Amino acid sequence: MEKIPMTPAGIKALEDELRTLRSVERPGVIRAIAEAREHGDLSENAEYHAARERQSFIEGRIAELEDIVSRADVIDITKLSGSTIRFGATVTLADEDTDEEVTYQIVGPHEANLEEGRISIASPLAKALIGKTSGDTAEVAAPGGSRSYEVVTVRFI
Repeated sequence: MEKIPMTPAGIKALEDELRTLRSVERPGVIRAIAEAREHGDLSENAEYHAARERQSFIEGRIAELEDIVSRADVIDITKLSGSTIRFGATVTLADEDTDEEVTYQIVGPHEANLEEGRISIASPLAKALIGKTSGDTAEVAAPGGSRSYEVVTVRFI
């Protein structure tokens, strides 16, 4: 099985979600199914069907999270250093066309969130950045055409 790189914060978030699903969501949906059964005819009982659908989603998500957590390779980025971009690096980039600067942290695929400045190590941008250092240029194929970024800073925070 392939290991999944993850930060300590990323694994904690997944474990918290898993704990909530097991201890709050699962018992809640079981109660909802029991209540809906008490209403009689199950073939026309919308509450029952909605609760069963919710139960199916919860059980599927629990299985998915258990798999991810079991394959997680937690990397403590506070112990990393250097000037070369790799997993865990926080990178400031300058768009060579617009001079607009953006900052991203390279994280595992299950903790990526572009709005929070975290990109997946499997993303095209991260793949183009791996191995680069400050001053290097990275070419990234984007839906709107190829983009060039200059690496401004590389930090491990």
